[in-house]
Amino acid sequence: MKDLFRISICAGLTVVLAANSLRAQTENIAVAKTDAIYQASATKINALVHTKLSVKFDYAKRQLIGKEWVTLKPYAYPTDSLTLDAKGMDIRNVSLVNGKTLQTLKYEYDQQQLKIKLGKKFLPGQSYTIFIDYTAKPDELKVKGSAAITDAKGLYFINPDGTDKDKPVQIWTQGETEASSVWFPTIDRPNQKTTSEISITVPAKYVTLSNGKLVTQLKGTDGTRTDTWKMDLPHAPYLFMMAVGDFKVYKDKWKDREVSYYLEPAYAPFAKHSFGLTPEMMTFYSEKLGIDYPWIKYSQIVVRDFVSGAMENTTATLHGEYVQRTDREVLDEYFGQAESTIAHELFHHWFGDYVTAESWSNLTVNESFANFSEVMWAEYKYGKDAGDAHNYEDMANYLGTKDDALKNLVRFHYADKEEMFDLVSYQKGGRILNMMRNYLGEQVFYKGLNLYLKQNAFKNGEAHQLRLAMEEASGKDLNWFFNQWYFNSGHPVLSIDYAWDAATKTQKVTIKQTQGGNLFTLPMAVDVYVGTNKQRHQIIMKDSVQTFSFLSPTKPDLVNVDADKVLLAEKTDNKSLAEFAFQYTNAPLYLDRLEAVAAASKAQTEAVSLQILTAALNDKYYGIRLNAMQSIDPANKALLASLMPAIKKMAVADVNTLVQAQAITMVAAAKNQEDLSMFKKGLESRSYAVQGASLMALAELLPAAEALATAKGLEKDNRKALTTAIVNVYAKYGSEKELPFVTDKFSALGPQEQINLIPAYIVTLGKLTDKAQVKKGIDALKAIGLKYKQYGADKFITNFLSQLKQLRSADQESITYIDAAIAELK
Repeated sequence: MKDLFRISICAGLTVVLAANSLRAQTENIAVAKTDAIYQASATKINALVHTKLSVKFDYAKRQLIGKEWVTLKPYAYPTDSLTLDAKGMDIRNVSLVNGKTLQTLKYEYDQQQLKIKLGKKFLPGQSYTIFIDYTAKPDELKVKGSAAITDAKGLYFINPDGTDKDKPVQIWTQGETEASSVWFPTIDRPNQKTTSEISITVPAKYVTLSNGKLVTQLKGTDGTRTDTWKMDLPHAPYLFMMAVGDFKVYKDKWKDREVSYYLEPAYAPFAKHSFGLTPEMMTFYSEKLGIDYPWIKYSQIVVRDFVSGAMENTTATLHGEYVQRTDREVLDEYFGQAESTIAHELFHHWFGDYVTAESWSNLTVNESFANFSEVMWAEYKYGKDAGDAHNYEDMANYLGTKDDALKNLVRFHYADKEEMFDLVSYQKGGRILNMMRNYLGEQVFYKGLNLYLKQNAFKNGEAHQLRLAMEEASGKDLNWFFNQWYFNSGHPVLSIDYAWDAATKTQKVTIKQTQGGNLFTLPMAVDVYVGTNKQRHQIIMKDSVQTFSFLSPTKPDLVNVDADKVLLAEKTDNKSLAEFAFQYTNAPLYLDRLEAVAAASKAQTEAVSLQILTAALNDKYYGIRLNAMQSIDPANKALLASLMPAIKKMAVADVNTLVQAQAITMVAAAKNQEDLSMFKKGLESRSYAVQGASLMALAELLPAAEALATAKGLEKDNRKALTTAIVNVYAKYGSEKELPFVTDKFSALGPQEQINLIPAYIVTLGKLTDKAQVKKGIDALKAIGLKYKQYGADKFITNFLSQLKQLRSADQESITYIDAAIAELK
């Protein structure tokens, strides 16, 4: 599961949903109350063996009519009963299969669990098959989602009556955590595994997808078709999936295995732009892990209104629509949300599907690895700077939420399993794996992963098994590492000071752990530079305060603590600005340079800052160039004037479209007519980011009518940043004539794009005379605030609704409606 729901909310408040923005501070969460609740691993009384389903759908009622033949066997002790999870169903028949006959069984059902009397005792290992005739009714079920998964009703009917002309008719499922039991009875626990066979009857015009191999397609006499999908290898119930709809299938290949991409017809021409790197990813991960992709096929499908980022259903990953992109959208993404998600879900097919977390408490052996795999792929495909940047962004996301420091990575105490899907299981866990890789070394680390996978193949794993595999691979005791990082909470907060003793030619480095609570054991590298000569020292910090001494012929130009830049820690590094300048030029890593830029941004009147920022604007990695521009204080006119020639050069010709767009935005702030030709040239770009920045720049220089006409001329092909720019121009200069474009775009966009549009959307709503449209807009905003309330979106939306009240101060009817929406948000 890719946790996409971290939106960057601009205009004064940062909350939920973006992969490349820092996590905002959230309200304090009272975790102490949940500590008393011990969550035991699910006891295995019966073990799933094989699950056979035959399903069809009632689109009008939004129901699934199903028949199931589920084969089980007692796990360790004889039993005469079976309990299956079955949420909100109508149960018509429960029988024991005796050859070709059915023996009706007694059962009790409370709408959550189906408790069956088997009629006799079965011995451990003795298989039996239960037949169940049922109807699943997901839309009648009251459920609660999580931070990563916003809904948990298992089976979703999208536009089933076809009334929304802008949305396709689809059906899809989402099983994690325990929602597969909404659409078929099962033992819905991650420590169960079963083979499967799913026959899906649908209108013949639709395409289906499920786990495993498509073995038959049979046409019915009533305009239907039945597709049967078979999975011969065992996998957990939460990884079962179905999808039905009007999809175009692009067939690719990896070795002798089918790789396929299911997209809406309009996106079919861009299948390779969205998913074309998949076979290369499969090769890369197979080689790094020493285990070939272990399943019969790999399909990826994009659906509407998905309740998370994506889901690693075995052999059939399901993606939210943000992964479905045109060739132009891909231009601005680099290693963005979509590609990182594709890598993340693929890696789950080893860590999560092949070896599955034994319990939700051990979610780290699924999600931390998938998160870390994003860094692996970025390093391999785009270079170490890209991998380090992704690693740092995820670390910053975790460090930005104080409450997460209170949580263990492996957590046996929680109120609800959904709480496990957080920045600890994902971002913190991924950074811990990166530290382990650095400590053990690349070769030994991957040898350990290979052992863990082989020892637990098609079974379940947990942190202890990971530790044992890593110890076997390395020959090192790792209890200390797992105790402090996996079975404890928090992270080190470090303060680093330096002192040169000229008499003894000794450089002293004093490091303090100031976090309070437990002290950490921190192996790290320290590089000491004298000119271009670098000497590396390996140290281990264990105490609250430690001073390390290094002999040097002269005072070092730089002492680089945590020289590999892998520590998961908050650091206050008390270097001089001159030392940071030396670090930028001589230390090799992305974070070395980023730290120097950060230091320069805090002292922008210093001459050395100009030196650092000038170099950063020409950095080899686009992220540093972007960061350098964003760090410049526009009020510092002298600095800006010195750097503007370089910024203008980037605005015209930088090879990275995001850098070019940011540079155009900075040039535009001066509102100089002489730059008009530059902005008009930017409108010719194929990059939506560059076009959007150019349109916003032109809107500040052109007369209102011309700015409006320019925006209208770009409506035909607009997405992402360009859409935001058009809406902003309409909000500033337009009238009710532009409302259909604004409202249609707002309702069709994903959550991040909606967040970006809200300031302009509010201005548009403020101008309307049609009060019904105003109310519709208020309802749309309220829905966002309620859906993402746990991230603080309610406060964000309330702030903008208050602004709307001011804009409509003469409209008492709308003010009353706004007040009611604010009250509901509170």
